[in-house]
Amino acid sequence: MSAKIIDGKLISQQIKDELRGKCAELMEKDIRVTLAVILVGEDPASQVYVRNKKRACEYIGYNSLSYELPQNTTQDELLELIDGLNERDDVDGILVQLPLPGQIDEKTVLNRIKPDKDVDGFHPINVGALLVGDKGFVSCTPSGVIQLLKRGIPEYDLSGKECVIVGRSNIVGKPMSLLMLRENATVTVAHSRTKDIKDVCRRADIIIAAIGKPRFITSDFVKEGAVVIDVGINRTSDGKLCGDVDYENVRDKTYAITPVPGGVGPMTIAMLMNNCYEAALFHKLGE
Repeated sequence: MSAKIIDGKLISQQIKDELRGKCAELMEKDIRVTLAVILVGEDPASQVYVRNKKRACEYIGYNSLSYELPQNTTQDELLELIDGLNERDDVDGILVQLPLPGQIDEKTVLNRIKPDKDVDGFHPINVGALLVGDKGFVSCTPSGVIQLLKRGIPEYDLSGKECVIVGRSNIVGKPMSLLMLRENATVTVAHSRTKDIKDVCRRADIIIAAIGKPRFITSDFVKEGAVVIDVGINRTSDGKLCGDVDYENVRDKTYAITPVPGGVGPMTIAMLMNNCYEAALFHKLGE
């Protein structure tokens, strides 16, 4: 039986269409969802991401505020802008595009955003809420992976499955492990210091690869019939995009797999848009 290809473009479009309908209902009550996006410097990849976020806002019907600051912006100037946006009643979400120039400390900046406007889900209060099971914003890529699993293979019960997450970053690996625990999976986090990482992965019913190494997960890491989710985005020497999974080599062994591009990537923006909607419900309706 051939593997199911989980289509992130299709699922992200479904989510955006659902949000578009919900947004129209809010607008009937004269409520507008507003996202403020801050970009410092002229990193080409960051410019593309910001453009895509603006397009998503436009499609769904959100108001987007854009602040494009020069490369030499000081940390104090950026913090002053964030403080102003924190106080604005019309702004529901604040997003600072990473990476930031060297003179600015990312942690200081991200911690300055009010937790109820932190639609990226990076603030320690939101991370702590996820840990103890309280309500808060979850970082967008891990929550996108959960949607891919639930919508892409709805017949596949996550409960009780053995899940190996390869990578332990604060943005993907750690929150991903907590979300999979919430789904009652049995979770192992493997990383650069894990002994016999291949054997650890071979036990997995679900592998979520987020290690940042091109085509690291090969066929001999994967047991027959596993589900493989590839969070990695890497460029090969010839400029092509590839994931952390050797897709062609692995695909035929799997029950279901995500491609790169077109898998996890589109979901990140869809879940950001979902967080913005949730923020607006909290700020403007107290929900």
